[in-house]
Order: sequence, then structure tokens, then C-alpha cells
Amino acid sequence: MVKQAIKVISLGGVGEVGKNSTVVQYGKDMVLVDAGVMFPEEQMLGVDLVIPDFSYVRQNVDRLRAVLLTHGHEDHIGAVPYLLQTLGRRIPIYGSTLTLGLLKAKLEEFRVTKLADLQTVESGRAYRFGTLEAEFVPVSHSVPDARAIVVDSPAGAIVMTGDFKLDETPALGAATEMDRLREIGNRGILALLSDCVRVEQPGRTPSERVVAEALEMIIREARGRVILTTFASNITRLEQVTRIASMFGRKVAVIGRSMEDSVKVAQELDYLRPPVGTIVSLREIRGLPQNRVLLLAAGSQGEPTSALARIAAGDHPQIKIVPGDTVIVSATPVPGNEETVAKTIDNLFRRGAVVLYRDVAPNVHVSGHASRDELKDMIGLIKPKFCVPLHGEYRHMVLYQVLAGETGIPPERVILAEIGDVVELTSESARKKGRVPSGSVLVDGLTLGVTQTVLRERGKLAEDGILIAAVAVDRETGRILGGPDILSRGFVYRDEEDLFKRGRAQVLRAVKRQLKGEAEYGFIVGKIKDVLGKFIYEQTRLQPLILPVVTEV
Repeated sequence: MVKQAIKVISLGGVGEVGKNSTVVQYGKDMVLVDAGVMFPEEQMLGVDLVIPDFSYVRQNVDRLRAVLLTHGHEDHIGAVPYLLQTLGRRIPIYGSTLTLGLLKAKLEEFRVTKLADLQTVESGRAYRFGTLEAEFVPVSHSVPDARAIVVDSPAGAIVMTGDFKLDETPALGAATEMDRLREIGNRGILALLSDCVRVEQPGRTPSERVVAEALEMIIREARGRVILTTFASNITRLEQVTRIASMFGRKVAVIGRSMEDSVKVAQELDYLRPPVGTIVSLREIRGLPQNRVLLLAAGSQGEPTSALARIAAGDHPQIKIVPGDTVIVSATPVPGNEETVAKTIDNLFRRGAVVLYRDVAPNVHVSGHASRDELKDMIGLIKPKFCVPLHGEYRHMVLYQVLAGETGIPPERVILAEIGDVVELTSESARKKGRVPSGSVLVDGLTLGVTQTVLRERGKLAEDGILIAAVAVDRETGRILGGPDILSRGFVYRDEEDLFKRGRAQVLRAVKRQLKGEAEYGFIVGKIKDVLGKFIYEQTRLQPLILPVVTEV
């Protein structure tokens, strides 16, 4: 019997940082590893999140045996509720205790808990999914309880590192189980699917304990209030900060729903164990001296509606920056968020805060991702026949190909996959063969699938405003009874009144000239759009959104 290839299909997380999601398939069995979100680009007006296109999973839902999760960061679990809504059926989801705890809070928020069959994994145990078998191996990352996943099949085994670094002294949680990874590598591994986002950085990524030392010094010396922001799911950082705050007699209050949810989950699962009375409500800190207060604020990426951004802008209802405040930004901007983070930091400085971030205080944050030497070490442990870099922009993937070459793996054995590529792996070969439906789905509130047309219209609104042209017509004859009356919002022109008067005349002439008999709604709407839009552009070189309103009388 000829063995089939094991297929690896990335639905996100290659050629980009975020929305990590990868299908692993053998024959009629497949698992989905991670389902994450990504921050929208600046020009995606009104878009809250970007998630993978799960069309291929939906089309093959009868083959889907389970969703396997590497760890609890948003770019790996944030799209799970949307996935469950898309599939509309109960799906087994496997992950570590903390990962599932963070996920459960999201499922409850989206009211899709009944669609998830949550299964907590144990180290050293294999889980069977038809012809596929998976083992979850502890690795260190900025969130505890992270796992690499080994997926075995009749065609061979692959190792997916997830996000990792080889931190021998993690501040919270287990160190990477290098001995187990070495054992797995010794049995023969077909392919290593590796985190590569930090391949540009030489050496090794510093330990989380470096951050603890830096934070302890800063909090000890701060004379006033301390405000710290980090990723809400960075449980390690939350544990460090609350523990240090209690050492210096500070009470900790939490601001922002995502941060509140993470603190609650971490306490429930015993990852956060501050002395009783350390974490209090915002109301309880009001009467305390400033040097006895530490605030944990959501918004490390400068999200406009986040707690930190509102504090920086001066419009948070409860917290105002005062001289003497120290703000610690214990995170690095996700690619694409640099400008919003910089704006938030500027606003904090403008209001008189002392702001500490990586550019001025390098040890207030360290990455959770492996640098070059650690990436090489992982290749050495696993000894794969092929490599497929994941979790990185395209330059990171190319540089990983070069790095793998330094360990003895030739370039043709390192596959650079794009989103939607089907990578087929056998003991003899690794190749890209075909594509599946893929891409990005834009999320606006509760709405999935915001289209490019909608984004273009929002762009027009933001740049040139909107003109509303209201006209009343006789239902039977099509004769114009009133209007068009032109109203504007966000449209600025020096002689607007005269412009609209001439525009009204242009529309009247065009509609009267072509209307014969009974008025047709679609014709009138189209004519108003075309004529008024062309006239306004010729006169102003502006392209406002034209919204005709036709009332039939």
C-alpha cells in the first residue's frame, strides 16, 4: 500500500505576524492547530480584528477531528469563537489548563461554550485523531503552559514548535522540555514547523527573570503611582508585577476588560497568587497615597478604545495622569502598531508622566520568541528532514531558510509557504502542490466579512465626507416633486452653498431629460450618484460618498 503525503496548510501566520492557524491533514483525517486573530492595518477603517478565512475547514468539517492549541495568546486562540460560529457544530478542542482557561472566558463572552468540547492535555500522553496522533510537549514562552505539538501520521511525524524560547529559568511555568524534544528527534522527524519571527536577533533571548529584576528596581524607586501595561494574556508579567507590588506595600487595581478577564482566569487556575488584599477595585484605591498604588492597564498596543489610550488622551472617566506617575510599557509593538503605540506614549509624556518602554529601558520587556542560537538549537534537537518556517513575515522565513542552511539543511529542504499553499510531505520529498481557499476575514463588531467595497466607502467618508441628495418623485409619472436637497457631513468647500445650487441644477436637468413615464427607483439613484459625483469632482477634485435618498409620493 502506497503511503499518502501528510499535508500542511497554513491559513494564517506565514508572511505575516498574527492570525496563526495551520491545518495538518492525512487522508480523511485533519486537525487544526491554533486559530488566532491579527490587529487590523491602519487603513482598515472600523475593523476591529482580522481572522483567517476558514472556508477550507468548513468545506471539510467532516474530516476535522479536533482543534489543537499551542498556547493562550490572542494570535493563537482569538479566532476560535468565530471558527465555532462558522462551523456550527460541537468541536473537540485540546490544550493546556491555562490555554483552555483563557479560551473559556472568550467562549462565554461569545456564547458559544456549547460548541466547544474542551479537553485538557497531559504531558507525555499521545492523543489519537483517526490516522493522526498528537503529543503536547511543554515549552517556555511569555505565557505559561505553552506547548509544542508533535503530530504523527503513517507518512511520518512533524513537530510544530508554537511560540517558544529556550528559557532555562522561566519566571512562571515549566522550562522547555529539551530532553523530551531530543528523544522525539532521535526517533526520526519528517519536518520541523518552527517559530521564526526573531530570526534577525543574534544570540539568545533574555530570560523573563531579567524583567522581574528591572521591574523590582523601577517599582521600588517610583515616588508616585505606577501604571503598567502589557498584553493581557501575558500571565507571567501579571504574576511578576502583582508579586513585586505586594513586596513594596502597593495595592493593585486592574483597568480594562481584557486585563480583568486574564487576571480572573489566572487567579482561578492558581497562576496568580498574590497575598490576600493585594488586588483591589478601582474604588478601593481612591483614598490611598499615590505611592501605595499600582494599576494594571490594558492597551499595550495603543488600541484607541483601550484603557491606556484613554488615560493617555485624558478621557478616562476614573484615572487621570498626574505629575509623579510612572508608566511602564512592558510590551513591544506588533508589526503595524508602531504608530499607535508611539502616539500613546507621546500623550502620556505630554500629560507629565515618566514613561519607560524598551527603547529607553530595555529590560522592562523581553520577547517570548527564540533568537538565532535557540532556533539553531531546536533544529539540532529535532534533526528534521525538512523545515517549514511559521509565525513570521516573509523576510523572517527567508532568513530562517539561511539559518537552517548553517545547520546543514539545504535550501531546497526549507519550504517557504504562502497562506493557502498545500505543502505535501513524504519521506522522499517536500513540495507545494495546489492551494485552498484562504485569506483574511475582517471583523467589525459582531459582523464577519467586511468587504473591500465597505472599506473603500469608509475611506471616502474619512477623507472627503458624504453628500446626501434627497429627492421626491411622483410614483406614477416620475415627475420630480421636490429637491434634490443636498446636505453635507465632513465635506468642506469654500463656497459650498453656490456649489450645491449648481449641483442641484445639474441633477435636475439630467433626470428630467431621461425620465420617461413611470419613475424607476434604481435609475434615479444611479443618475444622481453619477451626475452629482462627476460634477463635484470636476469642481473640487474631491470624491465624497454620494448617498441619494429617493422618496416616492
